Formats: sequence, structure tokens, C-alpha cells
Amino acid sequence: MISLDAYRAQWFGNVRADVLAGLVVALALIPEAIAFSIIAGVDPKVGLYASFSIAVITAITGGRPGMISAATAATAVLMVTLVKDHGLQYLLAATVLAGLLQIGMGLLRLGFVMRYVSKSVMTGFVNALAILIFMAQLPELDPRAVPWITYPLVAGGLAIIYLFPMLTRAVPSPLVTIVALTALALVLGLDVRTVGDMGALPDTLPVFLIPDIPLSVGTLAIILPYAVAVAVVGLLESLMTQNIVDELTDTRSNRSQEMVGQGLANTATGFIGGMAGCAMIGQSIINVKSGGRGRLSSFSAGVFLLGMVVGLGDVVSRIPMAALVAIMIMVSIGTFSWSSIRNLREHPRSSSMVMIATVATVVYTHNLAIGVLVGVLLSGIFFAGKIAQLFRVTSMISADGRVRTYVIEGQLFYGSVEDFMNAFDFREALDKVVLDVSGAHIWDISSVQALDMAVLKFRRDGAEVEIRGMNAASETLVDRLAIHDKPGAMDKLMAH
Repeated sequence: MISLDAYRAQWFGNVRADVLAGLVVALALIPEAIAFSIIAGVDPKVGLYASFSIAVITAITGGRPGMISAATAATAVLMVTLVKDHGLQYLLAATVLAGLLQIGMGLLRLGFVMRYVSKSVMTGFVNALAILIFMAQLPELDPRAVPWITYPLVAGGLAIIYLFPMLTRAVPSPLVTIVALTALALVLGLDVRTVGDMGALPDTLPVFLIPDIPLSVGTLAIILPYAVAVAVVGLLESLMTQNIVDELTDTRSNRSQEMVGQGLANTATGFIGGMAGCAMIGQSIINVKSGGRGRLSSFSAGVFLLGMVVGLGDVVSRIPMAALVAIMIMVSIGTFSWSSIRNLREHPRSSSMVMIATVATVVYTHNLAIGVLVGVLLSGIFFAGKIAQLFRVTSMISADGRVRTYVIEGQLFYGSVEDFMNAFDFREALDKVVLDVSGAHIWDISSVQALDMAVLKFRRDGAEVEIRGMNAASETLVDRLAIHDKPGAMDKLMAH
């Protein structure tokens, strides 16, 4: 558990920068929250209320200070069919249930699975997300849908973002971009797309409500599959983003606490009319690059978001989309790991293939969870192949030619059992065979069955078999699973 002093420092150790960064993030959250609501098929206020609630609650209960959580595309796309078939109330119920599942996963400390996500998968995840962020801006750059003045505005916004820090870093350059382009558009009366064109902003504060659904097993059967999908995808993206923010800030955070925090946020959000969400890598990077490091940055982002859409809706609605597009292009450029392109020739081919496969899958499916799953599976396959190559079997014959000793070295598992069996000459006439496994480790049922088969084949031809040098862990597994010393062993093996 974090100490009270450390928790207080996470709130008030960087007040000015956190508040300014939160303001920048809030402005960038507005069009995204509206867009994600449209994706899910609900009113814009559902995504806006969710972004407010999730940002504020994860700031209080989450495990990663400075990380921004809100309504996201990753969770919105999972709810499309549910909303279409059953309506908003079932979405709210599924959001509550997803949050409860996430709380349970956090209490069970299931965040340890992230240690099995390789660096190649992480890099692929980041690169794919950068590409998706950029692709999401393309509709706002479509010459058939936007006036030509949009392009100079975007270019000007990017110039401010990258050049203004050369003058001063006291004010985040994305915030300067938003103010400057909004003022320019209003003064010159430019006819450009604005935040208000994305959808109507809410004009009231959210209120507590209980989803209006029948409490029955049938309802649970409807919402459970969606809730499980949202819970898993939400935590996956949150933990991946948490790792990235950890690296950006050179700090470490608590995965289990973050999982519980995400769950509490989603559970509460479902009761105020909001949709499920999770951590956002793009907004988190905006926050960090704008100077946000503490919990106050996420809290400020949520409060500013709600305050602007409810109290300053008329002003916020006039912000040109070109300003926000420029910021998101900056995010996509900053998110992409450009060094990974240079490293394609230097890194092992298998690592490069995992990274590319992760990127390709995510971009093709627009589903981060599927891409990460493909990357993890490929990583496991390649790792198993490498370990299998480290396995070898050598042999020596006694002076009288009656006893042969096989020396087995390396990892004996499902990936190396074929080489293990091919190393033996079962037709050789011997009195005794010694299997020296002092330099090996037996890992799984496949390797135990291979050992059984080797022993039984040598015995079938009349040879005595001795297994020598087995370590304690391997011996425990073999004693529990092996059948070569039991009656009818060969028949049982052949039956499989």
C-alpha cells in the first residue's frame, strides 16, 4: 500500500504543470468522447459523462499517477451490437458489470500476466496505436468534407506545437495552439469545422440513476459476454498504457491498484449514464509531454471537461477541429517508435516479425486486444523454437558394446520431444541403456510421455533402462505422471 505522504505528493507535488496539462487534455478529450459515443451508437453526452467520471475516479483510486483514462474507441466498438439490439440501458448495465469484473481481477492480482508481454509486442502495440490515432484524423483532412483553409490551420498548429517550446515551456504548446487557432478562426470568420459540429454538448450535470433493465438471468446472459470483453480489453489497454507511462516518467506504479481503480471508475460511470472506458495512450502522452505527472492532472482533465461542456459549451463548441487534429498528429508522431524501423535489420528476425504482426493485426482489425494476443502467441512460438534448438542428445558405448549411455542436455518439453525420440537407436542390441538427464529439465506431459515411450521401447527389446541424475523438480513431475513402471504401460501410451 502507498503511504499517505507519497499519495499526497502525487496530488500536490506538481500543481501548476498538472493543472495546465489537465486543461490541454480536457480540450482534446471533448471531440474524442463525442466520436466514441457516435461509434457506440449513443448520444454524445454518454461519452462525455463517462470521460469526466472515469478521469476523476481513476485519479483518486488508480495506481498510475499522470495516466489519463476516459471513454475509448477500444471499449466503444465492443458495445455497438449491444446498443443496437437492446438499447442504452443495457450498455449502462454492462458497464457496471465490467467494472465489477475488473475489481475482481485486480483483487486477484491478475496484472502479473503483463510480464509475459514481450518488448516486441509492446513496440508493435505503440506503433499500431500511433497509426490508428493518425488514421482517426483523416476524416478531418478529407478535401471532400473540409474547406481548403483547414490545411494551413493544421500546419500552423503543428508549427506552434513544435516551435513554441523554443521560446518558453512555461505554457504547454498544445494549449497555445488551441487558443491561437480558435482566436484566428473567430477573428477572421473562417468557415471551418468546429467541436460543435461533432454533436450537441450536454448542458446539465450528470445525475445518479440505476439502469432500467429487468433483474433476471436472461438479462445477465445478454450483458455478461459484452461485460467480459470490455473488462479484458479495457484492462489490457490500461496496463499497456501504464507500462508506457512508467517508461516515459522513469517511475513504477501498482498494476493491481490500477485494475481496481479502473473497475471502480467503470462501475460508478454506469450509474451516471456513462459508457465504459479505460486508459488512453494518446491522451496520456499529451498529458506527460505537457508536464502532467501527478493525480491532479487526470482529476483536472475530468473537471475541466465537465465544466467546459456544461458551463462554457458555446465557447468550446467554437474550437476549430484543425487545432485538435494538429495536437493528435503530434501525439501520433510522438507515440510511434521510429527507432523500431531502424532496428528491423539489427534485431532478431523473430522479434521484428512479432512487432510487425502486432502492428498489422491491430491496424487491420482496429482491435488492440486481438493484435496483442497475436503478438504474444507468436512470441511464445518463437521462444519455444529457440529453446528447442538448445536441446541435444549425445551417446557413448561401453568397451564391451553392451551398455550405451545417452547424455540429454537442455529443456525437454513439447517442442523438443521429437528430437529427443529421434536421438535413440531402438534397433541396437544392448543389455543396458542409461539415460543421463543430469543436464536436462523435464517440463510437461509431452516430455514425460516421450520419456515413457523411450524407456518402454528399450525394455521391449530386452534392455535394462536406468534414468540417472534427474533433478528434484523433474523427478516430482515424472513420479506423478510417468507410467513406464506401471502394468500395461505400452498399451496405455499407444491408446493415446
